[in-house]
Formats: sequence, C-alpha cells, structure tokens
Amino acid sequence: MSHILIAEDEPRIAQFVESGLRAAGHLTTIAADGETALLLARSGAVDMVVLDIGLPRLDGLAVLTRLREEGHVLPVILLTARDGIDDKITGLEGGANDYMTKPFAFGELLARIRLRLGDVPTSGASMTVAAAGLTLDLRTRRVTIGTAPDADVADLTAREFGLLEMFLRHPDHVLSREQIIGQVWGWDVDASSNVVDVFVKSLRAKIGSDRIETVRGMGYRLRATP
Repeated sequence: MSHILIAEDEPRIAQFVESGLRAAGHLTTIAADGETALLLARSGAVDMVVLDIGLPRLDGLAVLTRLREEGHVLPVILLTARDGIDDKITGLEGGANDYMTKPFAFGELLARIRLRLGDVPTSGASMTVAAAGLTLDLRTRRVTIGTAPDADVADLTAREFGLLEMFLRHPDHVLSREQIIGQVWGWDVDASSNVVDVFVKSLRAKIGSDRIETVRGMGYRLRATP
C-alpha cells in the first residue's frame, strides 16, 4: 500500500483524485498549498506526489525544484491546466516523472501512478484484483475468467480495464453511473451520457453477461457469485 500526497488547491479535483486512489487501495493526504506540500513531501512519509502546478503560496514547479535540489527522489506527477509544450518541457526538465493536463480521466492517472511507483519497490503490493471468478492483472490489463488451468483470458481496452477494476474492488455493491463516470472517465464527462452503458455491454461480452447486473434506476452491480 502506497501513501500518495495530492497537492491540489481545487477541492473538487482533490476529492475526485483522493476517492479514486483510496478505492484503489492507496493511502492519501491532501495539501492545498505549495508550502504544505513541500513540508509533507520532505517528511519521508509519502511515496509519491501528484502535484498541481498552480498552487497558492508556492507553485508546483517551485516545490518540484526544491525537492530535487535537496536530493529527494520520490516520483512526482504534475497536474496542470496548462497544455503548452514549454510548460511540459519545464516540468519534465525540472525533475517531474510524468505530466498530465486537466481535464483527465482517473483511470489514466492511476495507470501512470502505478507505472511510476514501479520505480520505487513497495512491499506486499498485489498486482492482481480478484472477485466473482475473475482475476485482473494490473500490469498487463488482461482478465482471467475462471480458475481452471485452461481458463479463458481476455484483453481489455483502457476504459474496460478501469471499469472492471472498479467493479472488482466493490463486488456486490451497486455503483451509480455518476460514480463510475467520475472514477473511470473523469469529472468533465456529462453524467447523463450513455458511455457507461456502452462499455458495460462490451465488458459483458468479454467476461460473461451474467456477472454484471443492471439495478434499475440505480446503476450496475458485479455479482460476487455469478
């Protein structure tokens, strides 16, 4: 289990990232300004920083510069609304391990976090999630259906992977379309969109139609015993 510092001054985005990371099994701490973020990052108590550039009191690039000048090597992923190539170059040359532009889908952020945490070994971290007769490999994005030696294995798209992981981490829980959109697609997707229904249909075709049930008027549920 990794401890991730979320340095973000927009409460809606900070809570969005925090809820997704906690659902994925991580510990989180939020810092709403650069000075607090720098203090927490220096403490040695966190394994990674998700760092917004536009922080008050001390901006994210300044936080990053100080950390690297002081010899701290923990991974840093920059978040920013700035999409100019110069800003990306500045951040990466300043020591960032990765860079994401807002708005973003949480599933992509989580994949990048997993990749960067691979640079810093963590003990006891499981690379699979299992429930309902399914085992999802977090590295390969492949799902094994059943437990027999000759069990079927299916490749998933990035969205199918994010959707199935969410279901597997919450078996027998009813997940609303709004919850699913927030975690898998990001806060910028219209909650009234039918995108969830489309991807649930494609996922059912790969893992079996009886595993994910529709709860009318509420959302979807992965049946722990299909």
